[in-house]
Amino acid sequence: MSGYRIATIPGDGIGVDVTAEAVAVLDAALPGLEWTEFDWSCENYLRTGAMMPLDGAERLARFDAILLGAVGFPGVADHVSLWGLLIPLRRAFGQYVNLRPVRLLPGTQSALRDRTAADLDILIVRENSEGEYSRIGGIHNEGRPDEFVLQESVFTRTGCERIIRYAFERAAERSGQLCSATKSNGIIHSMPYWDSVFERIAAEYPQVATRQMHVDALAAELVLHPDRLDVIVGSNLFGDILSDLAAAVTGGLGLAPSGNINPDRIAPSMFEAVHGSAPDIAGQGIANPVAQILAGAMLLDHLGEAAAAAAVDRAVCDVLATGETLTPDLGGTATTADLGAAIAARAAELARQPAGSDPR
Repeated sequence: MSGYRIATIPGDGIGVDVTAEAVAVLDAALPGLEWTEFDWSCENYLRTGAMMPLDGAERLARFDAILLGAVGFPGVADHVSLWGLLIPLRRAFGQYVNLRPVRLLPGTQSALRDRTAADLDILIVRENSEGEYSRIGGIHNEGRPDEFVLQESVFTRTGCERIIRYAFERAAERSGQLCSATKSNGIIHSMPYWDSVFERIAAEYPQVATRQMHVDALAAELVLHPDRLDVIVGSNLFGDILSDLAAAVTGGLGLAPSGNINPDRIAPSMFEAVHGSAPDIAGQGIANPVAQILAGAMLLDHLGEAAAAAAVDRAVCDVLATGETLTPDLGGTATTADLGAAIAARAAELARQPAGSDPR
């Protein structure tokens, strides 16, 4: 029995549907997880005027990890939902790393012609606590002809150094290649500063080959030559945009997980699918749960349960590879529950096998 305490926030729309399947899969791979669900969502906001209680972060602090569903609902502006739940939790728990692995899974097809899994296996490391996502600024002279808006970005030495160093560590573990997203030809202060920090830290990792690319050129590279990329590090905004593009290239947002990581492990980390709440298909039983299930695999791996995480990951790959149980977005007719159950059954089978045995 694991004894880990995991908080779930299913959120809105299909977040509720896919989180239920992810919980079932994780239970199959690692029995004994202790789950506590929190009904914090846009619907909660409409009822109470708040996405979560004032002591929400304090309540979650006692858990080992958090599994978050998608958030968003008609009638609640996106900036209200995100700044009322997701972003405050990221900052309250020091989750300064947003980790987004994107790869082409078995049985799925890239939007790019003739690309294989060997070409599409990228890790995006996104700064998650400052940068362009700042509250500093405001609307001035509102309603007048000279109305204007100021939106400030924040790039601290600590924030830049720690995320870039984290990316170098991940690159050193993988292929030894790291690309930094910048825009120093147009953004005159923050991006040259980011570049200077990247260059300084690069000197500490001579074994890692580095590139610095303007973000627009890097976006094109993701489409034209994704095989040339392995680990990408970017600011909050650039990492956000590039990771969604990479997910689309590798098969769609329904397959892309992410983790909001506190590398120092002094507070819980939080794991979620990249996709949104898709209220138009919520409750219909057709949402693809793979991204949320893979987010669960990341959660297990973060807790140090590498075998269970590998069982979940392998189960996803095995089920998708057969092509027998696919949701409509993947070209099949299976329901959310059908695909979740198939992955859970395979994960349980893999988890029961002795360590070191052939998992096939």
